Amino acid sequence: MTRIAILAAAALFAIVLAAAAPVVAHHSAAMFDDAKVVELKGTVKEMQWANPHIWIQVIVDEQGKKTEWSLEGGSPNSLSRQGWRATTFKPGDVVTVRLNPMKDGTPAGSFIGAKFEADGKTIGRWQ
Repeated sequence: MTRIAILAAAALFAIVLAAAAPVVAHHSAAMFDDAKVVELKGTVKEMQWANPHIWIQVIVDEQGKKTEWSLEGGSPNSLSRQGWRATTFKPGDVVTVRLNPMKDGTPAGSFIGAKFEADGKTIGRWQ
C-alpha cells in the first residue's frame, strides 16, 4: 500500500468512529420498568429543556410528605416537532403525569403523558 492509501484509510476509519460515537454514548432505558405505569398528581417545579433529554421535576404530595419526582422525556428536537416548547410545563402548573417508574423505587421515571389541571389539555400518550 502506498503512503497516501494508508492515510486515506486511516482518515476514513476516524470519520466512521466519529459518526458512531453518539450511538455508542446513548444510555439505555433498562432502569425504567416499562411493564408498570404510575399516575401521579403534582405541581411542576421546573422543566429542563436540554439535550440529550428533557427533564420535568414534579412535586407530589404523598400523604403529607412532599416528594420530588424526576421525569425523563425525549430530546428537545423530537419533542419540538410534536409541538412541545421550553414553556410547555411551567413552574406552578398542576398536572397529572403518567410514567414508567424506576425499577429501584427511586422517585423518577420515563414520561408517558400528562394532563394539565387548569384546562384539561393533554400531552404525550394519554389514554
